[in-house]
Formats: sequence, structure tokens, C-alpha cells
Amino acid sequence: MAVNSPLPVASDLKPVAGIQLGFAEAGIKKPNRKDVLVMALAPTATVSGVFTTNRFCAAPVQVCKAHLEALRISSSPIRALVVNTGNANAGTGDAGLVAANETCVALADLLGCDASQILPFSTGVILEPLPVDRLAAGLPKAIANLKEDNWYLAAETIMTTDTQPKAASATVVINGVTVTMTGISKGAGMIKPNMATMLGYLAMDAKVAQPVLDHLVKQAADKSFNCITIDGDTSTNDSFMLIATGASGLEVNEVDSPEYRALADAVIALSQKLAQMIIRDGEGATKFMTITVEEGLDAEECRKIAYSIAHSPLVKTAFFASDPNLGRILAAIGYAGVNDLDVSRLNLYLDDVWVAKNGGRNPDYREEDGQRVMKQSEITIRVKLARGNAEATVWTCDLSHEYVSINADYRS
Repeated sequence: MAVNSPLPVASDLKPVAGIQLGFAEAGIKKPNRKDVLVMALAPTATVSGVFTTNRFCAAPVQVCKAHLEALRISSSPIRALVVNTGNANAGTGDAGLVAANETCVALADLLGCDASQILPFSTGVILEPLPVDRLAAGLPKAIANLKEDNWYLAAETIMTTDTQPKAASATVVINGVTVTMTGISKGAGMIKPNMATMLGYLAMDAKVAQPVLDHLVKQAADKSFNCITIDGDTSTNDSFMLIATGASGLEVNEVDSPEYRALADAVIALSQKLAQMIIRDGEGATKFMTITVEEGLDAEECRKIAYSIAHSPLVKTAFFASDPNLGRILAAIGYAGVNDLDVSRLNLYLDDVWVAKNGGRNPDYREEDGQRVMKQSEITIRVKLARGNAEATVWTCDLSHEYVSINADYRS
């Protein structure tokens, strides 16, 4: 059960004009489960994405990047995205690239477009050949299922070790025009995006110029999916895609405009919600933790310290056990790599409890107060560096026995 994250309600997910979603059971890893998703786009749509920085990036990531780059030159639109679960098509060499390209060809033939207008995505087991024949055989069924209101079923289709689908919608009124946006994400382990295994897709019906969308997807990722970690492992397949279908009356052509700022705020808020759903559904998670580092010289050092805390197995297991062994947090701050950090000025808080004062134990801190907070399912760790005005926030979860069990038996 995800931490304080109720199941999305299908009827609450708003259709976005200009995008249809269809699914199929192709038996890619296991029979009788949805494992192929097609997202068909209107010709007016613009698409942009950010991808894993893992040097072993999967074949579909390589193909996506190549297709997006090629279409920047030709100005041809992306017509569809195709996602399979059960197989990551990563660590598969030249054969994996062939399989990813064959997937694009198969879907393009059915939709009557060029293969370069298709973006492929895969998630699942690494180092296994993609059964592209099964995937291709499922595409006609997925196309037959295409509907604007299939968002919930789409969220189910892209799940792997997720315990529940992740989806949300929002609307924002800009210049009197209502913009509708809906997104889905997946991920529960191998999560440390540096754009995890993490996929995210967010569609809106605004018309957004390509350079503006390219800027927005990076801004949204940096404030959402790049602020989460479950286990510190950056996946080979991470992808976060923004789709602007152009079906509404709002046009955004400049980054330096009130329209862009309003749209960006809404996109970032929805992206953060989708990203936090991944952490709340972390493999074996029982606690949702917000780590905020304040008063740093710059955001980079704040993020470095926040991630050091979030990645520490000793910190994460202490929180799972509700054990206020909070010196582990100080140790993680100390080895974060901020070499000129003056720890004698540092203050540490656990929710409302002042734990460390000026680099040492707060004389007023009582362990029972720390344990009271650590027994909660949602906890905030706050670090004040007394070095400047910068800050950063990272979201993570605890590390439990179940995480080990899930990952020890993942391929069965």
C-alpha cells in the first residue's frame, strides 16, 4: 500500500483533447496483463522530453532522442508514443536498437506515418531481448482501444513493481482560457532520476511553441522528477515527456511571458504530484520523507546534502525502525562533499523538533520527541546551513525488509 496515496479515481482524470490512449495484452513478460500502451497525438501536438543520464541508456531512449532531434530539423510532428512493460530493452546492444526501430516501423505502418514520427519507451528487466514480434502483434488491439478517457487504464498498463497506478489531472485558467492537463507516471524502485525505473507523461491542450516546450520540460523535471530518490539507482530507461496538443485556445510562444509563467506553475505542480506518487509507492516504503536544506551558498550544494541524507541506508533504515539515531543524518551531511562547510553553525530539525543546534546536540532535545516524529508516516527533515539564501528539497522514503525481498525476486 502506497504511503498516504489513495488510488486515483478514473472519473477524476480529465480527457485532454488531441491525445488518445489505447492498451493491449501482448504477453511480453507475463500473460493476461496490460503491457503495451499507444498514445496517438493530433498533428498539432508538440512533444519534448528529458531522459536518463545513465551511460548504459536503453535502446528506446537512444531512438527517442534521435527521432526528436531529426524532427526538430524537419519540423514534422510526433504522431504517437508507444510504451511496453516487462522488458527494458536495455543492455541489448545493436539487437536492441533494431527491436526499438522495428517497434516504430510496426506502429507507423498502422497509423500511416513515418517511423521517425514514433517515440518508443520500454520498462522492465534489463539485459533481456525485447520480444518485438509479440509487441507488434499487440499494437492493432491497442489502436482499436484508442480513447481520450483511457488515462487510468494507461497508468495501469505502464506499471512494473508499482502497487498502484499513478495519475492525476489539473486545470488552470490563463487569459480566460481553461487549459486541461493530465499525467501518468510509473516507478517504485531503481529511482534516482537525473534527467529512475521511472516514466512520466504529461499532456495538456495548450499550444506551446517547440523551443518553449523544450525549456518547460527541463524546468518541470528539475523541480519534480529530479528531486526524488528511492534507492539512489539511476535507471537506464528514465523518460519524462511533455505533450502540448494545441487543441485549446491558449498559445504560449515566449518563455518570458505571463502566460508561460502561469502554465509553468501548473505543469510543475502536477509534475511534483506525479513524482511524489512514485516515492509514496516506493518498493516496501512505510514512510514518506521530505528533506529540505536551507541557507546554502547555492542550490547545488543544498541538493548535494539533501541527496546525501536521502541515499544513506543507515538513515533510511533508522526511519523504517522509528529509531531516533539522528547522528546518522549529521554523518551524511558531513560526507556530502561540501568541503568548506562550517558544521559549527549547522542546525537540524525533525518536523517541529530542534535536534542539533550549532553543530551539536540541542540541550533541549529529548529522544522521545524525536521518536514521536519518526513514528509518523510523513516526516520532514530540515537542515539549516547558515551560509546563504539558497535551498533545495528532495523527497524520499525509508528502506524496509520488503525492498530487499522485492528486488531479490524481481525477475520471477
